Amino acid sequence: MNRALLRISLACLAMFVLLLLNMNYVQAFETGKLASEPGNIRVFNEQFTYQRGSIVANGDGTNVKIAESVPVKGTDEYKRYYPFGKIYAAVTGYDSIYGKSGIEQAENSELDGSDPRLAIRNFTALLTGKQKQGATVSLTISPTAQEAAYHALATGTNGHAAAIVALNPSTGAILAMASYPTFNPNLLTTFNGETLDKVDNALLRDTSQPLLNRAINETYPPGSTFKIVTSSAAFSTGTVADTATTIPAPEPLKLPNGNLLHNDDFETCGDGNPSIIQAFWLSCDTAFAGLGIKLTGPVLRDYANLYGMNRSLSIPLAVSPSLVPKVTDPSLTGMSAIGQFDDTVTPLQEAMFAAAVANHGKLMTPYLVQQVLGPGLSVISNHTPTVLSTPVSSKVAGYLQNMMNQVTHNPSGTAFLTAGPQATGGIDIDGKTGTAQNGPNNSGLNDAVFTCFVPGENIAVGVIVQGGGYGADAAAPLAVQVIKAYLGRHTT
Repeated sequence: MNRALLRISLACLAMFVLLLLNMNYVQAFETGKLASEPGNIRVFNEQFTYQRGSIVANGDGTNVKIAESVPVKGTDEYKRYYPFGKIYAAVTGYDSIYGKSGIEQAENSELDGSDPRLAIRNFTALLTGKQKQGATVSLTISPTAQEAAYHALATGTNGHAAAIVALNPSTGAILAMASYPTFNPNLLTTFNGETLDKVDNALLRDTSQPLLNRAINETYPPGSTFKIVTSSAAFSTGTVADTATTIPAPEPLKLPNGNLLHNDDFETCGDGNPSIIQAFWLSCDTAFAGLGIKLTGPVLRDYANLYGMNRSLSIPLAVSPSLVPKVTDPSLTGMSAIGQFDDTVTPLQEAMFAAAVANHGKLMTPYLVQQVLGPGLSVISNHTPTVLSTPVSSKVAGYLQNMMNQVTHNPSGTAFLTAGPQATGGIDIDGKTGTAQNGPNNSGLNDAVFTCFVPGENIAVGVIVQGGGYGADAAAPLAVQVIKAYLGRHTT
């Protein structure tokens, strides 16, 4: 054999060996990846021939089915059905022929049965002629709290975009997560591509952004609710000894850059040198801006971080970070200390503020999925609550609780009329109002904010109403509705 022919033969042999190696690698290690490719037509068609797992809301122990696969009449196929439509849309998301969102996307491998933990069961089903099935995903959502949250938004916001999140402070379990305006996921489950295009385009063109989950993926200025963070830093660093300590509250406050900061309606805060608890229940901006300047920007940011800000969370839905920027300028620090400047939070973050105080200073990691159950109700996974951080000591949490109590129980407190005992039917709610006067979301209108919890009960709530006005008037009553509904069913 001449040298040229030998080279060609060796090259062909090498390519043949590489081909064999690649084929074996793909079959052994790439099958899962290839199966999940959206362009895989075999897998695409197969997904409609078996029952995708159900999604259930089990926060009340009632196991309410909120997403399931139902047979399509006259075919051997199944389509997704959402029995409660809009009420749970922010949680379930949708499963369409074009894509997925929400829990449908985040827990897709469990729901469609491709999770490796379901492999043995599905292989056995194949051998016995039974149908492949996905796992059931059991959520922490309380149907009582969720329905109350949705109806509060749909009827109590005067058409303003808004969102509510309720948490169990002792575990981090999400009891409710509602966003408004929202959408009906059943409109997206059609197998008709032309019809789906029309529905999808209409939703995308809608200026109210119904597909946006405002509870976790839109951020707003926190306004005065951020005074919880400022107070936490002040107590924890010893800058303020206790709730009786007085702090300056001039009207106006001249910032270091020469600008003047006024309290709401130019009101004087007490005698101009109130105790911090009085400044808190009156929500005096000049007092807390001055306190923030004294604390400095880096210290404020450190305590904001402890409350979960400036970090990415997965619940398992991706949560947009709530942000406090790095600020060293004293005047901007003063504005940041009262929840203005560039501070931004999600409604989930608002619930986390109150939840940390309610849980004696310990912030639990928020989560939505409690269990994943295989066919036959075998437990595939079970969530164990974890501590995210400890923003404050139990002693400081006690100070904060006392101050939040006065917001709703003191006749001069900003939320006395809307979240006090008379408004709640005797339910003891501790909270903080916020009226955010800056940010790109409000188009010149104040965003209404409220964060609260019920001492001795496992519920904390965060509400934001975009352009709603005063937090006490527009946001607090919505939180009260959710708490009333939840405690009407669960008193502990």
